[in-house]
Amino acid sequence: MKIFKRNQLIILVISLMLITSGYLNFTANRSDTKIGDAELVSTIPNAEDSIELNNVEQVNTIEATNQIEENLKEAQRENEIITKTNTEIETPMQTDDYYFTNSKLERNNMYSESLETYQEIYNNNNATAESKNEALNKINSISNIKNAIMIAENLIIAKGFEDVVIFVNEQSVSVIIKTPELKQEEVAQIQNIVSRELNVEAEMIHISNKT
Repeated sequence: MKIFKRNQLIILVISLMLITSGYLNFTANRSDTKIGDAELVSTIPNAEDSIELNNVEQVNTIEATNQIEENLKEAQRENEIITKTNTEIETPMQTDDYYFTNSKLERNNMYSESLETYQEIYNNNNATAESKNEALNKINSISNIKNAIMIAENLIIAKGFEDVVIFVNEQSVSVIIKTPELKQEEVAQIQNIVSRELNVEAEMIHISNKT
């Protein structure tokens, strides 16, 4: 009877040891899983941030390239229109018209060549980031000047003048009006238009007429 009880006691102790060992292993496995999950979660946001940053850079590059291409297409369309007008001027009585159309053509060709030069720099894989940024700024500046000139010329013609051509330099703006003469009030109107649209001081604007 005592031997039976002793055997039961031994079996009970062994069972408790097995249960305790199994519980400890289960707890350890859960801890390892949590640590692994935590490491995985901590690395995912960094990967997503990197992907989002690359996407933003790609979008900015695509937008800049599209803008450059659109500027060049617009310059080409303007040149085609002016060239067509220029070829239609044939008689000696139209030599003054030739001056205005030819001047605009030469001016737009100059802007087109500048745009192409800066586009090559921007698209050059060997160019530095600083060079690309400067080229993009130049492209935007030329586009803004071209748009301002177009608006100013159209507004001046809307005042009743036959034609006008505007040249923009670093230190001055030259405005040539197709008219036999210019009255003082007309000069003031033209000066206000050019100053406002091209954002330059009145002292920089030089206005003359050509018949």
